[in-house]
Amino acid sequence: MLNRDRLEADIAAVAVRVFAECGYEGASVAAIAEGAGLSKQNLMYYFPTKQELYRRVLDDVLDDWLERMSSLAQATEDDAPADVLRAYVQAKLRFSQEQPYASRVYAMEVIGGARLYGGQIQERVVPVLKRDIDVFERWIAAGRIAPVNATHLLFAIWAMTQSYADFAAQMALVLDRRQLLKKDYQEAEDTIVGLVLALVQAHGT
Repeated sequence: MLNRDRLEADIAAVAVRVFAECGYEGASVAAIAEGAGLSKQNLMYYFPTKQELYRRVLDDVLDDWLERMSSLAQATEDDAPADVLRAYVQAKLRFSQEQPYASRVYAMEVIGGARLYGGQIQERVVPVLKRDIDVFERWIAAGRIAPVNATHLLFAIWAMTQSYADFAAQMALVLDRRQLLKKDYQEAEDTIVGLVLALVQAHGT
């Protein structure tokens, strides 16, 4: 079982790149199999259809994405809002930096109307979002931050951080370099955190 799990993970790692580069419609099982060093027939033993493999890729993406969102919902009364929000932005930017293909596959599915994965997004993302909003509401009730629309603030954070994966090529072109550098992500973090904290007027208590 361990060998099977590892092989399936290796196949998914190749598939995420192919889906990111070609989209769902343009990706072929044969290309993924070749990249994984398998025959198409062997790959289809583990993933009988392209849609099943695509869903596995998106499951892995969402697992990682939600794990990096967990710091906000886990905030305690002793945690300063400013520190919690900075950690949240850091985690989202790290996802964009470390998993650009994963970010792009997820974004392409959503942009396309989430036709193949909408149910899972509703089932898994909505409860996490509600828990995060509860944290903001507790902070607001305690006077620790200014009243804000937490839902749209979180949407804005997602958009700002994910753009550093989905539009990294454009950013690099504008900055006249081959790819974004570590300092670009640090400057992005400082800028996004500054905007967020200015909005919520976090007191750091």
